[in-house]
Amino acid sequence: MTLCTKGNVAIIGLGYVGLPLASLLVDKGYVVLGIDTDIKKVERLNAKKSYLTDVSDFKVSEMIDNQKFIPSSDYSLISSAQSIIICVPTPLREKVPDLSYIISAVQGILPYLKREQLLILESSTYPGTTNDLIKPLVESKGLKVGKDIFLAYSPERINPGSKDVSLVDIPKVVSGISTECLQRVSDLYGSIFKTIVKVSSPRVAEFVKMLENSQRLINISFINEVNLLANKMNISIWEVIEAAKTKPIGFTPYYPSAGVGGHCIPIDPFFLSWIGMKEGVPLTMIHQAGIINEKIPYFVAEKVIQHLQAKNIPLHDAKIGAIGITYKKDINDIRESAPLKVVQLLQKEKINVSVYDPIYQEELPNGLTRFSLQPNQLRALDITLILIDHSNIEWGDIIAHSNCVMDTQNVTRDYTEGHIIRI
Repeated sequence: MTLCTKGNVAIIGLGYVGLPLASLLVDKGYVVLGIDTDIKKVERLNAKKSYLTDVSDFKVSEMIDNQKFIPSSDYSLISSAQSIIICVPTPLREKVPDLSYIISAVQGILPYLKREQLLILESSTYPGTTNDLIKPLVESKGLKVGKDIFLAYSPERINPGSKDVSLVDIPKVVSGISTECLQRVSDLYGSIFKTIVKVSSPRVAEFVKMLENSQRLINISFINEVNLLANKMNISIWEVIEAAKTKPIGFTPYYPSAGVGGHCIPIDPFFLSWIGMKEGVPLTMIHQAGIINEKIPYFVAEKVIQHLQAKNIPLHDAKIGAIGITYKKDINDIRESAPLKVVQLLQKEKINVSVYDPIYQEELPNGLTRFSLQPNQLRALDITLILIDHSNIEWGDIIAHSNCVMDTQNVTRDYTEGHIIRI
């Protein structure tokens, strides 16, 4: 039996991975049973409202109206699914992996698990999780993995907010506990994604995700660190990068920022370093990259404070307008956000900070207030601090009406007028 014939698919976890995957499955003809323990999320979806920039209200409404998507908190729906995909968070607690969401999801599934179902884990985790944690939990019910239940691991590779590459075009790495498990996950995802990359085991597939995000953390942290030197020497790291990337071989451009954020890059590498310590192989480069990444928001905040002090503006009298508090461009996610960390550091110094973020429209944390880009509001600020370069912002107007612009994103590179400090 193959799973390319359309059947119900249950997705556990309707966040930044699960909901876009649900949308893609519906587009390919599947009925998706979306399960999330967050009642507010479920209620919002059933009201035909999205909470993600990557999935529109119209798309949610269309899926529900066509009875192709059923959001619920009821795990019993799993009994009518042919395949089950776990897309729950995997946070860190004091640099130690917290798999409680995965365990809770599997425990919620177990009472309704039936023979012949395919169970896939997509959550990012350290090598060994599928074999050593999930397999024993499933078999505790008396079901044999590879014979009764087909267990697979396929790391999520979504890039939230990206309009350059469609999710369906990102090659899908798949693995299974057995040959039959691998075949079944390949059949399902082969009917959705354009390219399937089969690997020999879940341990390999889990390592793939850890390697991808560890490499990004290390490279971004490196460029942020060398930017500290460039800044000290009054050299534009952006100009350096633009020249360096003209080399056709051997150089990949990475760009400085207020720091790495989100739920993947600052988190996943420490799953790998944790398992490395357990295996007696400390991954010191990941550790150092993490230290560098954590200090970058302090560097940005200090640059703001230094400017205020140079202008003899008391910190408690200063007014700063921060543009962008999400962790990256064009998404509404503030998890592990470095720009938000910069804002919080300034608040700790009793500096009056307000925020402009056209993408993040949820309630602001830490008692933050919003400002607009009206000329009178910009002129009232001592510094307009650009932390994220969201699309469709008229930077020229901001520069024209601001007393001082501090730019961490190089969006002012083509402007010569105005008081601009590029960090």
